[in-house]
Amino acid sequence: MKILNLYAGIGGNKKLWTPSGNEHEITAVENKPEIAKIYADFFPNDKVIVADAHEYLLKHFEEFDFIWSSPPCPTHSRFNLLNNAPFKENRNIKYPDMGLYQEIIHLKHWFKGKWCVENVISYYDPLIPPTESNSHYFWTNFLIPSFPNQVRKIKRTNENDILREEIIGIDLSKYDLPTRFRRTLINNCVEPQTGKRILEYAINPIETQASLNFAP
Repeated sequence: MKILNLYAGIGGNKKLWTPSGNEHEITAVENKPEIAKIYADFFPNDKVIVADAHEYLLKHFEEFDFIWSSPPCPTHSRFNLLNNAPFKENRNIKYPDMGLYQEIIHLKHWFKGKWCVENVISYYDPLIPPTESNSHYFWTNFLIPSFPNQVRKIKRTNENDILREEIIGIDLSKYDLPTRFRRTLINNCVEPQTGKRILEYAINPIETQASLNFAP
């Protein structure tokens, strides 16, 4: 299967897609070279492209069988609303980035394969209904259940950073990264088990919502 992994980050969502190395042909797109380098270190069999994922999708979507997209989330996040509350000084209010919905609409109407768009739970009612799973929204053209998320249950502290990395299964200790940046890389990861199960449902679709109760 040819897979496009957009806004790839360090690859938490895809870590279990190819447990033996070559089950799928994966193209990962990440616009920050320093992050793309880490992804390439972790997944040397993937094709890694440093580019604007939003534009890459528009130009190349027909080349793939499955597309995963995780567009930037800060302008949608509930933290955006909290950080810009009326009593806050130095507020920085921004429009929600509608690239998220552009991609959902584009994939829904033009892409013939299976797809999943992931983002955080928003501070507003989502304009297109998703599947909600803990602190994530998932939009797909196939049925998925809600998945438990271990990482989001861990309080964000310096002491817990290593535990969070252990759950994701990605070791950043060899990289000289500022603590805040390192934590952001981990926080932006979708749990590998969730990514694995979503791909499994894309490959072997569940026909009805009721069937999800009996899915493995």
